[in-house]
This record gives sequence, structure tokens and C-alpha cells, in this order.
Amino acid sequence: MQENDQIRRYYQTLYESWGRQHWWPAESQFEVIAGAYLTQNTSWINVERALNNLRNAQVLSVSGIRCTPLPKLERLIRSAGYFRQKARRLKMFVRFLDEHHRGSLRRMFAKPTVLLREELLGLEGIGPETADSILLYAGNHPVFVVDAYTRRILERHDLVSGRANYEEIRSLVERALAPCTQTGFLPAPIPTGSVSKVSGPPGSCHIPSRMSTATRAPLVQVFNEMHGLIVGVGKSFCKKSQPECERCPLQRFLPAPR
Repeated sequence: MQENDQIRRYYQTLYESWGRQHWWPAESQFEVIAGAYLTQNTSWINVERALNNLRNAQVLSVSGIRCTPLPKLERLIRSAGYFRQKARRLKMFVRFLDEHHRGSLRRMFAKPTVLLREELLGLEGIGPETADSILLYAGNHPVFVVDAYTRRILERHDLVSGRANYEEIRSLVERALAPCTQTGFLPAPIPTGSVSKVSGPPGSCHIPSRMSTATRAPLVQVFNEMHGLIVGVGKSFCKKSQPECERCPLQRFLPAPR
């Protein structure tokens, strides 16, 4: 289909322009999970402050959250906003892990993707985007994360309609990117620290971390990179108001004005 070809070309263009994005910036699986909860309805800068507080208090782990009194946890993550709600939900996740997976992230992520996704979606505070972020970035499951930037870019390029739901967009992108793992199609990794080949910032690149440089299955890596690259386009060019299409690497793919 034409949409599939175009999305693959987007991936190639952005990857060749900006290279590895090093998502998700974290040192452990649980840090990814905590970040996925904390980033809801706030900026990543605020999340980093909360994560640093948890790290400095030596409670950025399953056992740390389990043993930390709720009032103290609320204080530590206050910068992330909705701190009472988020603290309670982090506690609920650890309780879920204890009750269903013997407190082991390894056991949890060993579960088949479809079944684990269903479990995660059953938890309070976890919608499709949060569940897929946990699956992809913490668990190395082959799912694509659809966010507001993804929808905005694909709508403006006439690849999805405004009525398309999360699952429709996720399925479209996953089908389109699946062939990228074939020999000769996946772009060669660009060395860390390479300069962007287009004007503007290098996408949404993070400093390399233990999780971002971990070995992944090829398709997981493609979904990982594509999400980070799309965030870069959305933040720097495809803005909600006053988009800067002229400087965007995807400008040449825009449909002709009607």
C-alpha cells in the first residue's frame, strides 16, 4: 500500500538525517516504567527531577517503591505533577507485580506481548500509550508507541483521518515498518555524537544510557527509533500551531495543497 511505502520512507529519511535517538533514557527497566507513569501530563524536565529525587533517595527500584511510605513517595515525585495520584499508581504497579509475577520484571516481560499488554491495560492509570511504552522500552516487546506527535504528523500528511483510533494507527505503522528489518533496508547505525545532516536539532536524541544502548531484536529497535524520530519532528517542526514545514526533513512528503 502507498501509506506503508511512505511511512518506511519517513523512517529512512529521518534515521539517515538524525541517527540513533537513544530512547528510552534510563539505567534500568524499572526506571523506564517509573518514567512512563511520571511523564503523563507533564514535561520530561519535570520527570527527570522526580527520577533524580528517587535515585538520590535510593528507591528507584521495585523494592524501593514497595518499602517507601506513600507520603514520602509523594514528596519525592512532587515535581512531576499529580504526585498523589502517580505515587499511588506506582504503588499499585508494584503490588500487581508482586501478586501476578512474584515481584519479578523478568517474569512479567517473559509473558507473550498480547497477554501482558492486556494485563497492563487493566491497571489504573495505564492507557495504550503508557502500556506500549513499558512494553517497547522496558520489555523489548515489538509494539509501536503512538503519541500525539504521531497522529498529528500522519494526519497532516493525509495518511490517517482524524477519526482513526489508537489501534488503527499503531497497526498501520507496525505493518509499514516490519520490512525494515530485511537485509539492506535497515539503515546502518550512525555513530553516537554524529552531526545532524539537516538544519535544526538531531531529532529528540538523548544521551546514551544503559537501556538505550541495550541489545534488542531488529524490529524492536526499528519501532524504538521511529518513535524517537517522530517526537523530534513533532517537537521541532510539526508543532500544534505554526508548524515549520520548510525546515522539516519530511517537508517533501507533504501532500499538494487541495
